[in-house]
Order: sequence, then structure tokens, then C-alpha cells
Amino acid sequence: MSQFILGASGIEAGYRDHPVLRDIRLEVSAGELLAIVGPNGAGKSTLLKVLSGAIQPRAGEVSFRGQPLAAYSRRELARRMAVLGQETPTSFAFSVIELVLMGRAPHLASWRLEGSRDLALAYQALASLGLSELAARPINELSGGERRRAFLARVLAQEPALALLDEPTAFLDLKHVGEIFALLAELRRARQMAVVASLHDLNAAALYADRVLLLKDGCAVGCGPPQQILTAANLELVYDTPVYVGRNPASGAVAVLPVARWAPRVMS
Repeated sequence: MSQFILGASGIEAGYRDHPVLRDIRLEVSAGELLAIVGPNGAGKSTLLKVLSGAIQPRAGEVSFRGQPLAAYSRRELARRMAVLGQETPTSFAFSVIELVLMGRAPHLASWRLEGSRDLALAYQALASLGLSELAARPINELSGGERRRAFLARVLAQEPALALLDEPTAFLDLKHVGEIFALLAELRRARQMAVVASLHDLNAAALYADRVLLLKDGCAVGCGPPQQILTAANLELVYDTPVYVGRNPASGAVAVLPVARWAPRVMS
């Protein structure tokens, strides 16, 4: 797996006596966006935690740049790998710029304050996500969507080679969803940053991801290009509901729509 920036082989993981993931295998190349999709409880968040090293697998191995995660210290990993969890706690009233500067912490020597380059990267990340005017605001005073973008700015300021993102566009409107994926695409081209993101939005996965990993009950149903994985047969199996799968007339990407199980009542 040395040719991949991230690899996982035979992953089994869970919580106490509750198994969640079974025999998960994946590889991610530099500059690639891999979307992890599946229903609630499929194991998407658990897989991201295993890939980040936050949860140790019961079996199998995760590697980063050809070396097991255990070969790296947490600080070394933090310089190369950024993680955005599904929940973004805001217990402390840090300002937005203070939060974003936390992304620079792994790059600083002990007891060293941020320098001019760190500040420039933090403000650049805020600007790229449309948050410059909110830099001095306490993070706990922002809306859910604004907070999500602030935590994404922290990820960008970290300058990772790999970003592991759990529902990165949660709480965001259509405009900001498009802007986030456009920004990620730019970073993937310019920095060769790899992205692994769990997504509930199958149409976003089809439009923006290079490959899709489809999970059901902790097992991989398939992994490959969206048009090969997001088929009606696969999605009806995984989501247990009828779906329509067609083509987005604007982009040519796969388009997924649920099919109603019931007909609306017609008023006479």
C-alpha cells in the first residue's frame, strides 16, 4: 500500500461487545476525494475514527504513506492529518480566529507562539470560507453553519496532506455546500491533499467524489467510481427503500431520488 497516502486492510472495529466494522479495505491516493456513504448506523463515523487512529481496530491495519499509524507520534500525525468530527463542541468562548489558529499548533515548537506565517494562513483560511468578518466573534455565538465553516477553516490552516471529514457540509445551505467542495477541489489540485469524507448526501458524493465507499451494517457493499457504486440495485439493498437513479442533466453525474412508497391523496 506504499503508493497510497492512506490504506486500510481487513479492518474490524467496534465498541465493547458491539462489532461495527467488518473486513473494511480501502486505499486513498494523494489528491483524491473518497466519499463514505451509507445509512445511519452503517459505520461511517467509526471508520473515520479508525482511520485517524482515535479508535484501535480489533483486527487489520491502517497505514499512512506506507507506514502503520503506530509508527507515527500523535504530533507527527497531526502535522500531516487533519480531522473534523461530526460534533464540534463549543464549550469555551474562543474567538473564531483563536479556533482556526489551533490548526497551527502541531507545527509550533513547545511554548512558541504563532508567527506571521501562522496568522496569515489562519486569516487566509477564514477568507476562503467567507468568515473574515467573524474573526473576532466568539465561536459559541455563531450559527450551526458558521461554526461548521469555522472548524473547516481550522482544518485548512493545518495544511494537512490528508483530511478526514465527518459530514463536512452538515448545516450548510446549497451555496456553501458548492463553495466547500469547490475549495476542496482546489486544494486537492494545488496541494495534492487527499480527502476522505462521510456524506449523507448521495448526490453530492456522486458529483464531487472520485470514488465512493458504500457501507451497510459495517460491511462494504462496494468501492469505486460513483456511477459504478451508486446504482439502484445497490442503493435499494443498502437503504431498504425504492430509489430512482438517473443522470444530472447539468453535469452528467449520477442523480439519486427517493421513490415515494405511497401516493398522495387527491382532494376532490
